[in-house]
Amino acid sequence: MTFVLGLTGSIGMGKSTTSQLFRDKGVPVYDADATVHALYRGKAAPLVEAAFPGSVVEGVVDRKRLSAMVLGNSEAIKRLEAIVHPIVREAERTFLREALAQSLPLVVLDIPLLLETSGQDRVDAIILVSTEYSVQKARVLARPGMTEEHFKAILARQIPDQEKRKQAHLIIDTSYGVEDAGRQVDAAIRTFTGRNGHAANIAIKGKA
Repeated sequence: MTFVLGLTGSIGMGKSTTSQLFRDKGVPVYDADATVHALYRGKAAPLVEAAFPGSVVEGVVDRKRLSAMVLGNSEAIKRLEAIVHPIVREAERTFLREALAQSLPLVVLDIPLLLETSGQDRVDAIILVSTEYSVQKARVLARPGMTEEHFKAILARQIPDQEKRKQAHLIIDTSYGVEDAGRQVDAAIRTFTGRNGHAANIAIKGKA
């Protein structure tokens, strides 16, 4: 039976790096963000342009333009999600069907807004990637074009990290570098690929 891990974490927490660590260990990962990027270059582009005129340049969604159109506008965000989410979910289902067909022991669903979209119902356990707020903020503000206002607007759409910690089965702390995070990923893989994977899942959740 395939054990499905949900990997999530707020912006700047180190989720993308942690996701790559799972890949490096041979664990297949479904990347929701990468799927969205591909859709913005393909089948979703005309749909997004129809809903947000001027957001597409040469057939590709311009993420900066689109962000300016939806940031801080809950109605616009809902319209965008209504376009993108069904296509992303179908890609996720395809990934899981293939994993089950191959009897893979463990796969990861890398979904930034896993908890915000009630994705916990689609996974066997949740791994939260986290770090201190000061580290998170420094990482995000170091990104090209990022402003504190934009950072706060993104955080406003996400469940606070402390609340996410209460729902997670395991927490990977990325405060101490990639090597340390790698050791935590190794431990997670051992936990969830053992014969007692589900029992371990329940026990860890009780400590969360």
